[in-house]
Amino acid sequence: MRRFRFGAVVRQAESGREWAEKARRLEAAGFGVLLVPDHLVGGRFAPVAALTAAACATDRLRVGTLVLANDFRHPAVLAKEAATLDVLSGGRLELGLGTGWMAGDYASAGLALDPPGVRVERLAEALTVLKGLWGDGPFSFDGVHYRIRGLDQRPRPLQRPRPPLLLGGGGPRMLRLAAREADVVHVTMRVKPDGSGPDRDDGGREAFLAKLRTLRTAAGDRYGRLELGTSVMQVGVRKPEEAWSAADSAPLDGTPQVLLGTRRDVVDRLRHWRDEHDVSYFVMHHETDLDVFAPVVEELAGT
Repeated sequence: MRRFRFGAVVRQAESGREWAEKARRLEAAGFGVLLVPDHLVGGRFAPVAALTAAACATDRLRVGTLVLANDFRHPAVLAKEAATLDVLSGGRLELGLGTGWMAGDYASAGLALDPPGVRVERLAEALTVLKGLWGDGPFSFDGVHYRIRGLDQRPRPLQRPRPPLLLGGGGPRMLRLAAREADVVHVTMRVKPDGSGPDRDDGGREAFLAKLRTLRTAAGDRYGRLELGTSVMQVGVRKPEEAWSAADSAPLDGTPQVLLGTRRDVVDRLRHWRDEHDVSYFVMHHETDLDVFAPVVEELAGT
């Protein structure tokens, strides 16, 4: 049984000093990973620079992406950037990857948003390139989307054989790819094919459990090596006498993505998802929830 881990998505700050302070507060509160998303629109720091600064400001905190959009970077470029960040952080990088999905990113940057199947196929090739370039000696690859000719990159990542790879997804194709290739699988809602947002019909307990079954079946003998995680999208810890109204419910109710109740309720619910369903890595999606969730992290992190 895996120990609990907790991460937090942090998007930006007003200055380098404030960014460093945010990273140090997470480390002091027992969070294991600071994560940065990857979108071209909106108020978000660029991931690699932001993670380098966070790593330099801390000693133990791991840094990662949730998740990089594969379509925004050639994997040979990403391999070099990630290896460098792993060395500079002292081996604390966790690289999260996805296909890229938000239509607004593609439209604003003049990029073509290919059908989901094409993007998943391209991501699968990118994973092969990343793993190959992080290996020993020159690497070559001939794929549909990428071609590499005897490329021997330095530095190699400090973590060997490579930094942990996280794949996030909610559709069956991404889940099957993650089961085959990832070290960490981040279970999400399925995204609409047109990139307009999450598919609200894909929420709820049964849909979440079905994804876990898909992962177990697709992973086969690899299942025991996978770390399963998800984002906590809504959290609220209340005293026993403080009731929740119906307005507090969400399409994700009944999943570990919504955690409402007393501190003991939340702790018990997380233990249930870890002990019964192998989900042990929980990521706070909103910075505004960090303070209220910190006592839960203090109790469970590393247990």
